[in-house]
Amino acid sequence: MTMKKLTHIDGKGRPSMVDVGGKSLTQREAVAAGSVIMKKETLSLITDNRIAKGNVFETARLAGIMAAKKAGELIPLCHQLNLSSVDVEFSIDRKKGAVDIRAAARCTGQTGVEMEALTAASVAALTIYDMCKAVDRGIIITGIMLMEKRGGKSGTWVR
Repeated sequence: MTMKKLTHIDGKGRPSMVDVGGKSLTQREAVAAGSVIMKKETLSLITDNRIAKGNVFETARLAGIMAAKKAGELIPLCHQLNLSSVDVEFSIDRKKGAVDIRAAARCTGQTGVEMEALTAASVAALTIYDMCKAVDRGIIITGIMLMEKRGGKSGTWVR
């Protein structure tokens, strides 16, 4: 099996930002996911909107959107992108005691939006933790992963 070359390391082993200047503008989309697992009582507090800090879902949605817009500032070799949209959605799994997160990012650009989608899902999960930690310190953030990407030279990838 041939190992792909790391694109963010130059010939001398130093970190470098990939030059995407010669790449064509194409529609890009990425979807990331994650889960926040908690006590079922904590999940009920969230769904009944009884967390003292406020509406957990709407705060986490806004945090995820804001985070996606800052991915290039947070991740050293990540490009700044002009995002056309970011969506953060939540679903409840009462059996697992979990909030499942789906974050999608889109742009027309020269490089993908995977990092923006992953950042949105991660920060949404962290926000849920932050808003609920006073009632449940045992919350687990898990399964942050890229689910799919579309666009660019490499085309479509789906987990």
